[in-house]
Amino acid sequence: MRLLFAGLLSMVLAAAPPSAKDCTSCHEVNLVTFEASKHGSVDCIGCHSTITRLPHAEKPGPVKCANCHDDQVKAYAKSVHGLAKQAGMADSATCASCHGSPHAITGGSDPNSKVAKKNLPDTCGACHSNPEFLAKHKIPFAKPVEAYRLSLHGREVAKGNQNAASCSDCHGSHDILASRDPKAKVNRAHVAETCGICHNDVQTAYADSVHGLAVKKGSKDSPTCTGCHGEHNILAPAEAGSLVNAARVSTVTCGRCHGDERLDSRYEFGDKVPAYEDSFHGLAVRGGRKTAANCASCHGIHNILPSEDIRSTVNPANLQKTCGQCHQGVGDKIARSKVHVRTAGGIEHISVRWIRLAYYALIPMTIGFMLFHNGLDWLAKLRRHKPHHGTGEQLPRMNKWFRITHAMVMVSFILLVLSGFALKFPEAGWVKMLAMNGNGLFRAWLHRISAVVIMFATGLHLVHLALVKRDRIILWELLPNWQDAKDILNMLRYNLGLSSTRPTFGMFGYAEKMEYWAYMWGTIVMAVTGVMLWAKDWSLHNFPIWVMDAATAAHWYEAILASLSILVWHWYLVIFDPDVYPMDLAWLTGKASADHMREARPEYYRQLMEKEALKAEGGAKDPEGGSGH
Repeated sequence: MRLLFAGLLSMVLAAAPPSAKDCTSCHEVNLVTFEASKHGSVDCIGCHSTITRLPHAEKPGPVKCANCHDDQVKAYAKSVHGLAKQAGMADSATCASCHGSPHAITGGSDPNSKVAKKNLPDTCGACHSNPEFLAKHKIPFAKPVEAYRLSLHGREVAKGNQNAASCSDCHGSHDILASRDPKAKVNRAHVAETCGICHNDVQTAYADSVHGLAVKKGSKDSPTCTGCHGEHNILAPAEAGSLVNAARVSTVTCGRCHGDERLDSRYEFGDKVPAYEDSFHGLAVRGGRKTAANCASCHGIHNILPSEDIRSTVNPANLQKTCGQCHQGVGDKIARSKVHVRTAGGIEHISVRWIRLAYYALIPMTIGFMLFHNGLDWLAKLRRHKPHHGTGEQLPRMNKWFRITHAMVMVSFILLVLSGFALKFPEAGWVKMLAMNGNGLFRAWLHRISAVVIMFATGLHLVHLALVKRDRIILWELLPNWQDAKDILNMLRYNLGLSSTRPTFGMFGYAEKMEYWAYMWGTIVMAVTGVMLWAKDWSLHNFPIWVMDAATAAHWYEAILASLSILVWHWYLVIFDPDVYPMDLAWLTGKASADHMREARPEYYRQLMEKEALKAEGGAKDPEGGSGH
């Protein structure tokens, strides 16, 4: 009887559904953790439905999440992960890969959940940060999770900001599709809508822009949000590495399309990007000046419209207002002017073209003549090997006032050249070495201060000549005449060995005359154009923009001519000429070699000797010697 009762009891127990305690007698499951999980209210057989009695089969049927999560499982089956799994990819993500052990699954609101917003980078990164996994499956995106962690979104999520975007906000959760899939949230056709979930106002503006409308029409070239901001590595505009940072937006971001030759051939963008890069704005930005205008400053950001659209910020009717954001008081002439014009060709104004062509002829002709003349003179003097400083006697050449103004011009000219070319070539190594890049303010103020100094020095020189009669004679001595033309020809003949007679000169020869009047002309050109560019707001109010373009072109080409002239002509006369090498120190001591004057300027030397004799007879002493005459 007892045995019969025991047998009946065992049959009843075997027929009853197994409880959690029955399961944990064999399986190591933490019941406390399980009961606290999302599945805690579900019996074991709720998921393991194929198990109806104990002991169960050695390999019970698989758990079917679809029994409760039908919509999610259907979405997963169509996702990139589900399709990969069906194709035999054993290590493709499954429910457990993302949610964790079914016995410990917690909701996304739980900070410890694997699918909590803050933890998603780690969850997705289990595969997408694994180099071996990425290489094995030929996934082209390099370190997407690492890039996301460093992004603005990633940093905000790490801080606990629940409004910042995480992986699933952009890609979806169970329904993740490949970006090439037309239905994917990150497909280029839907990127703006996806971003617009958080950035609704921006998406509305973009949808009506020239870029948004092009994407809507199916253009694969027009940029979407990720085209400008990046994908996983989105940074705030103020951050230096951001693709839309003021220092990068024009060249790196907008220039990526508008400076592309292939896209230009398709849409005829023109050379707007190179024109901008060569403009004052572009050069300032390239030099580190973040307050200078970039593409977005004028065209807008998300609301970019064609210039013919009356709503466009670059529509002629709105240009005065747009430019007036920086240039207060700008005139309405700006609307009748062309922008994005290169001073080196293209559709520049006729005045700019003629200035450019004139200097294209003038610079090589002038510098070519200087190189030919000085090279011939240098070789001829080296062949003669005749010393010119045997006695060491010195005679007055430049008085104190001339030396003061010359020193001011010398220092300011060098600084003008360095700071000016630093603007034109901001990426050059010597610019960085001299710390003339950065925000550009140091370079800008150095250039302006130097300009004031050289103009003041030139003015002081003219006032000096007007007030001091004894020095005013240099103006008459510096006036060119026909003898100068003869002297040039005779000097060339002498250096070529075609004449045995060396030309001699008075107080000034043709070389000094050419240099003096070239300096005066160049200073006027540089001062007038420089002041116009400095007072840009006043200039834009009173002149059409082509005048500014012409001033820019003249300033640039004259700077090249002046710099080369000093290097080739002046430095030869005072440094590399064998007659004065290693340097004519008249600019410093006020005196020059008597031997050189005796040979090259015999008549002037005679006048100086007569003057010195008169001084000696009268007992007068004039250490400055007037202007040296």
